[in-house]
Amino acid sequence: MKSRSGLIMLSMLLSFSLRAQTLDELKAMKAEKEAAVSTLQSEIAGIKAQIDALPGWETGTFGTLGFNLSSFNNWIKGANPNALSSSIRASLNAYANYDEPKYFWRNSGGLNLGWLKLDTDVDDNMDAEFEQVADILKIQSLFGYKFNSKLAGSALLDYNTSILTNFNNPGILDLGVGFTWTPVKSMVVVIHPLNYHIVLGDDPSFDSALGTKIVVDYTKEIIPGLTWKSNLSAFAPYKKTDPSLGEWTWTNGFGFNVWKGIGVGLEFGLRNAEVESADGQNYWVVGLSYSL
Repeated sequence: MKSRSGLIMLSMLLSFSLRAQTLDELKAMKAEKEAAVSTLQSEIAGIKAQIDALPGWETGTFGTLGFNLSSFNNWIKGANPNALSSSIRASLNAYANYDEPKYFWRNSGGLNLGWLKLDTDVDDNMDAEFEQVADILKIQSLFGYKFNSKLAGSALLDYNTSILTNFNNPGILDLGVGFTWTPVKSMVVVIHPLNYHIVLGDDPSFDSALGTKIVVDYTKEIIPGLTWKSNLSAFAPYKKTDPSLGEWTWTNGFGFNVWKGIGVGLEFGLRNAEVESADGQNYWVVGLSYSL
């Protein structure tokens, strides 16, 4: 009996030892593979950096679609017990940039549209119509001749208007020359002290003027899959007018890629321009996003 018990104990110890050895081997194998993957990722990142540094066109498209549907039927606590509402908001942005050792050409465009329908009496057999609540068209083109890797002389065209309603009423066109500073690849700072600010439209109280145009554009992948794009555009006139021709616009967009370019997007913007409104303006969109 003692001999049999000893054999059982020995068998258990050998089994435990073999399992421990196998576990250690698997852990070592896992660490080896992870190190190899890390090395490959570093090599891929290095190759990508080399590709990005090569001359050529870089293009892309991304946008956000937000929508909302709601229905209330005999909801007594509501101000309108029987109501239907729906809204659609969409933004589309695209860019095409060319870069080589001596010069660059950066082009971008953005479109932001929105509609809202609210029917507060569904029993009158009359369907409400969609009303437009957003209409923004923005185009920007920047050409620069490089003095060195950071500083360039540049010329800018910046156009901002509506496209479906009140086209060019007002519309704003900036044409100017100056300097562009690129401290890092993801940031572009434009300072044009010689800029002609043209106001288009029927309002005779607004005129065109010379001034300084400033644009700051920044794009950054915060974490893998999450990208932030920010753009600040401002104009400061040299002559004082009432109302003022000075203006600024700051837009921010966040896109989180979930699967093959499809994800969740957030975009918001702030604007101050007396040529359009005496009060500040703002918008925001949350919804599905797509990047190409």
